[in-house]
Order: sequence, then C-alpha cells, then structure tokens
Amino acid sequence: MKPFTLLYYILSVVLYLVALPLLIYLSFKQKYRHSIPSRFFLFNNPRFKNENENENGIWFHVCSLGEARALKPILDLVKQSDIKITTITQTGQAEAKKYNADVRYLPFEIFLPFWIKKQKLLIVLEAEFWFMLFTVMSTKGGRIILLNARISEKSVNKYLQFAWFYKKILSRVEIVYAQSEADKNRFLALGAKNIEVIGNIKLAGEIVKTKTYQKPDRECIVAGSTHEGEEEWVLKAFVEYTKQSDSQLIIVPRHPERFHSVYELMQNFAQKHSLTLSKFSDSTDFKSDMTLVDAMGELNNIYAISDIAILGGAFKEDVGGHNPLEPAYFGCKIITGKHFFHQKELFKYVHHVQYVEADEIHQALLACGNLPESMVEEKINLQAVIDKILEIK
Repeated sequence: MKPFTLLYYILSVVLYLVALPLLIYLSFKQKYRHSIPSRFFLFNNPRFKNENENENGIWFHVCSLGEARALKPILDLVKQSDIKITTITQTGQAEAKKYNADVRYLPFEIFLPFWIKKQKLLIVLEAEFWFMLFTVMSTKGGRIILLNARISEKSVNKYLQFAWFYKKILSRVEIVYAQSEADKNRFLALGAKNIEVIGNIKLAGEIVKTKTYQKPDRECIVAGSTHEGEEEWVLKAFVEYTKQSDSQLIIVPRHPERFHSVYELMQNFAQKHSLTLSKFSDSTDFKSDMTLVDAMGELNNIYAISDIAILGGAFKEDVGGHNPLEPAYFGCKIITGKHFFHQKELFKYVHHVQYVEADEIHQALLACGNLPESMVEEKINLQAVIDKILEIK
C-alpha cells in the first residue's frame, strides 16, 4: 500500500475497534439486524463469484431502496448476465434481490482489500464515495464510472473542506455522469475530470403499481414516506381540514420499525377527535377515516387511489426529501416541505407542487381544490451511458 492508503487503512481499523461495542448493540435492532452483521462482520456476506475469471462482470454499487430501483432501466438495456450489486441498507438489499444478479452488502472499508475480486467495471450511483472501494478496485485493474452523481447544495461546503481527499478518490474515476450542471461544477471543484450531464436516471425508470385497490368514495389523502415528527404535523392538519372537507387519510411511514409508534400516535388522534382508524394489515378496504399502511412496497399502489399526496422527508432539515415522480405519475396533487435538497434535480421536472413548512400543511390542503394535478415534464435518454458500459464490457 502507498503511505497515504496505509495510514487511511490504519485509521479505519482504529475507528472500527472503537465502534465495535456500538456495532454489536445495533446488530440486534430490527433496522440493522442484517446489514450490520453483513457489512461489519462479514456474516453471510461472501466474496462475489465470478462466472468467468477471464471475462469478469459488471458491479453496481448503490446505497438504498431508491438507487436500487433506479438500476432497472440500466439493467434492462445492458442485458448482461454476470451482474453484481452491493448495497448499504436492508431495503436496498431487498430491492436489488429482485434482479437477476449476485447481491451482497458492501463490507466496511477494512475488509475491502481482501473481499474485492477483480471486476471489469464498477458503476457507483449518486454519492457513494468510499476511498478503499475506489482504491482497491482501481488497483485490481477495474474501471470506475460514477452514475447519477450528485453533491447536494447543503453538503458541498463539507466536501470542499476535504477537496484534497476527494480529489484522490475521483482520480480513480473514468467518467462522471452528473445529474445537473450544478453537480458538474461541484465535481469540477473537487478535481474530477471527464464529466457529462445526463440528468437524473430516475426519470428513465418505469413507475408501476403491483396491486389494484378500489378508490375510496371520498377525497383520499396519502402521507407517503414520512419520518419521525412529520406524522404529527400531518395529523394536526388533517383534523383541521376535515372541518371543511369529507376526506380520509392514509399514512405510509418510511421505515417499518416505526409502524407501531406511528399507529399509537394515530390512535391518540382518533380517540381525541372521534375518528375511525384501521391498519392495512387488518383491512385493505380503506373505509376508515385514517389508515396506517404497515407494509412495505405498497406506496405506489396507494398513490394510484389518492387525490393528494403529502410527501414526507422534507419537513425536517436532515432528510433531504423523497422521490416526487411516483405521486406525480399517478396524478396526485403534491404537498411537500422545503428541505428537499437531495431531490432538487427531480423536483425540477415535476410541476404544480406546493412547498410549505410543516405548520402550513392545512393551508396547502385547502389550496388543493384550486390547483391542477402534479405532472412530470420529461424523460431522459440513457443511450450514452449504455454505449459506454458496452464499450468497456
């Protein structure tokens, strides 16, 4: 190893040892019970098997659910049999396993020099900049592409403070396919070369529902991908809104480990305001005033029967928003918060969205009656990316 790489590796080992008690503790949490043992202890996380040692395959690395879903149009066009995918989160892992691919969790950096097998091409989505991943892959002769690459406005200053470090990482990258001109300029400031702006590849994805439910006979509001604290604001707004409108509310929390606590919160509001309440796991007829969807993979199916979508993840400063393409595709009138910095590029293409503070949701609901349905303006062409992949392949 070169001196800097060796120093980085030693510091990573020290960090790992210091964090070990916390990692063991978190391994027993529902949210991390598969990902942490796999990533930090290599439990049920063996090295990839290459189908042909002389013709190694394409390795995609994504973080979570949204990025794993965004791979579909790429994989459909590449039609490569030897596909590998690594993820960080459990939801990303579950989504990646839907493809015809060899799927693993990406191990923590201290394991990568021993875990990575030579691959012809590594395609990394969005902002997964792992020093040892890029270094080891490059050292083993693999080529690296950044796809759907982004650096958010909120985080750019943090990146620039360590520009010398990211320049080392990005020097290993053959080409950067950026989401926007702003992202391109930020990568240039970090020393990246050969950058092309192609837009957000999530615009190329097919949006589908997996089941069909009967549309309720009154106005249906869905609060989708909500985070802690957001449900209470939605419930307060909904209670006020029901004084002027005959409506019902469906809440779909982002994280399944919060289903129980969100249901308890909804119970309190239901009892206080004489509203009926049900769980999706008990009934799928959506006849109650309020319904908690305590299941994964149902959000598009719910958008398809909804009139208004309150899109979570943007009413607090730390999340950065969620994908607006899905509710827009199904014609929902979208209300979201003002902190959507991770989804800024996607929101450029979605029209008729209300951006409000958490305490303004009630007013936004009242305004929906005079607004058109949200809509997506355009798609993107992935041909340049596919041509590059096939050239390397």
